[in-house]
Amino acid sequence: MQGGNDNMNQTIQELYERKSVRAYEERPIEPEKKEMVIQAAIQAPSAGNMTLYSIIDVTDQKLKETLAVTCDNQPFIAKAPMVLVFCADYQKWYDLFLQREEEVRKPGMGDFMLASCDALIAAQNAVTAAQALGIGSCYIGDIMERYETHRDLLHLPKYVVPTAMVVFGYPTKQQEEREKPVRLPAQAVVSENTYRRQEASEYAEYLSDRQGKTEEEFDRWLHAFCKRKWNSDFSAEMSRSVEVMMRQWAE
Repeated sequence: MQGGNDNMNQTIQELYERKSVRAYEERPIEPEKKEMVIQAAIQAPSAGNMTLYSIIDVTDQKLKETLAVTCDNQPFIAKAPMVLVFCADYQKWYDLFLQREEEVRKPGMGDFMLASCDALIAAQNAVTAAQALGIGSCYIGDIMERYETHRDLLHLPKYVVPTAMVVFGYPTKQQEEREKPVRLPAQAVVSENTYRRQEASEYAEYLSDRQGKTEEEFDRWLHAFCKRKWNSDFSAEMSRSVEVMMRQWAE
């Protein structure tokens, strides 16, 4: 366990040990445990206690299979016993204000960001609760791609956008035993009082140490990683899709 010790609080231990799970046992999540996970999400901190998000519980198998394709062709999504889509949602409040108030501004980009934060905080509460119950999870950022498709598929109105999708299930033995990827040390992430811009060589050293690679091996890894992630088609699509989301929200 990274950074852990024998005296660690159980909640902290779960946070240290949690890793993404992409293969699940062929058994459902018990209804009472599913309810616990959803209720834990709803208990998350929320700006002004406004609950600026909605959760879509995907139970239709055909819809799961479609999402497995639209979210970068990842078949394990369709096999997950529980799939939750967390959406930034200002539509509920906007509709209420329009009904009850005389002067109402349209939701702006600050509202977009605030609601997105609310949705992600709720998602992480669900992930942490699931971990405590022995249920694995995996974030699917690809739900932010192909916005027009997902908007129509999930019947999302103007001020509701998909911020995260999380799939859940009991991990297989192989997934349980799989070693968690090493995280960066605190000094690579935390600065005091003001932002400290690191030299590229310094950050490369942190990454190289984390990967356990020689300089030559790291260069090859970085080249492949840049091609696979940063310069990938899916990365370009996500940027395009989110720009469309934001433009629609701002209109």
